[in-house]
Amino acid sequence: MSNTTYNFKDYIRVIPDFPQPGIRFKDITTLLKDGGAYRAAIEEMRAAIAHMKIDVIAGPEARGFVVGAPLAVALGVGFAPIRKSGKLPGETITASYDLEYGNDQLAMHKDAISPGQRVLIADDLLATGGTIATSINLVRQLGGEVIGAAFLIELAYLTGREKLDGIDVFSLMTYE
Repeated sequence: MSNTTYNFKDYIRVIPDFPQPGIRFKDITTLLKDGGAYRAAIEEMRAAIAHMKIDVIAGPEARGFVVGAPLAVALGVGFAPIRKSGKLPGETITASYDLEYGNDQLAMHKDAISPGQRVLIADDLLATGGTIATSINLVRQLGGEVIGAAFLIELAYLTGREKLDGIDVFSLMTYE
C-alpha cells in the first residue's frame, strides 16, 4: 500500500436537502469509487480495531456490507449479514426498530453467530443509533458478545453513540 495520507472527509460528498429538506446527506459513494481512498479507509479502520479479538463482523444492509465485508476479509474473520426481514433464505430471527414514520424489521440467520462469539458491528454511518441498536439486539439474541462497533462516519450531533452504552465505538470520521 502507498504511503499516501488521506483526509477522508474530502472524499465524502454532502448533498443538501436529501432525502428531505434540512438533511445534509453524507454520500460515501464518492469514497467507494476511489480505490486508493476506499482501501486506505478500510485499512485505517482495521488497524484501529485489530486489538479487539473479533470472531465475526456483522453489518446491516446495504452499506454495512461495503464496510463490514472488507473489514472481515482484512482481519481474516467471518462476516454475518443483517438484512431487512424476508430477504434471507434460511431460518431467521428478527427484531423491530422505529423509523421516522412507522417501523421496520431486521433479520439474521439463526446460525450466523454462535453463542460466545465476539462480534463487531460495522456500518457506514452512526446517526441516531436505531439500526445499530437493533443489530446489537439480534447478535445478543443469538448469544454473541458485541465487543464493539465501527463506522466510516459518525454524526455526533445526532447522539447515536448514547444508544450504544457499554459498546466500544470507533468512527473514522466525525461530523460535530
